[in-house]
Amino acid sequence: MKELDEYRERLLQRLTEAAQAFRSACLALKHPEQPVEAGGWNVHQLAVHTRDVDRHVYGERARRTLAEDNPLFPNFDGDRYMAEHYDPHEPLDKVLDGFVASIQSLVEQLRKAPEGAWARPSRHETLGSDFTLQTWVERSLEHIEEHLATVQKARSAA
Repeated sequence: MKELDEYRERLLQRLTEAAQAFRSACLALKHPEQPVEAGGWNVHQLAVHTRDVDRHVYGERARRTLAEDNPLFPNFDGDRYMAEHYDPHEPLDKVLDGFVASIQSLVEQLRKAPEGAWARPSRHETLGSDFTLQTWVERSLEHIEEHLATVQKARSAA
């Protein structure tokens, strides 16, 4: 059990660090409106997407799994959501500050969670029922790290 507790604490620490690193990397780019990959999204779009996926997918799923008994989650189409909701005029620093604050809030909730909370179950409408609170936190971190790597690659190429 000690190893699992240590793993989860490292997971929370890395989640916080990744969110802050993502914010810093995005703000460090001089031209956030330029695509980071040929034909791809720009830094502003990546930041909005990462924030919105936290807000509507992994962060929400973690919070609801913590609060509800075996919640059912709908599928989320990130590309469609961006096409319908993206605002290119939303200030980048506001997007990133809100994202980091959301991650920090989730980490605080998880640190205060009762014993056994990490194993609380949830379901997904198309992927099934093998999802725990820990799964959503791990996927959140993976998602942030994926986009952090993309932004860091763009920074090194600039």
